[in-house]
Amino acid sequence: MAHKAKQPSRSLSDGEQQRVAIARALMQQPRLILAVEPVGALDPQPAGNILGLLWDIAREERIPVIVSLHVVGLARRYADRVLGLHSGTVVFTGPAAHITETEVHQIYGTDTELLEN
Repeated sequence: MAHKAKQPSRSLSDGEQQRVAIARALMQQPRLILAVEPVGALDPQPAGNILGLLWDIAREERIPVIVSLHVVGLARRYADRVLGLHSGTVVFTGPAAHITETEVHQIYGTDTELLEN
């Protein structure tokens, strides 16, 4: 992204803007990263890239990363643990791989299509 350093931020794609936000956060040497819907405006490919980047940072820099997501498939793919809420009540907590149709229904009140990407 060095070649875009002098461009106005509005000229960057959503994915590039997310990468810049992550880089800015890392420059502050955080002890924790809290990312609220970091991929909400992104298509699947860049969303996976951003979540993969956050996952790599968590592992390599040993920084806990807490991410708020509404796409169950992304949570299952990139999260170690999931805390599922419904109306402010915890209805699931555990490994991401353990989210089943039952948990999706408890969290969202709907069925398995949310398990997809």
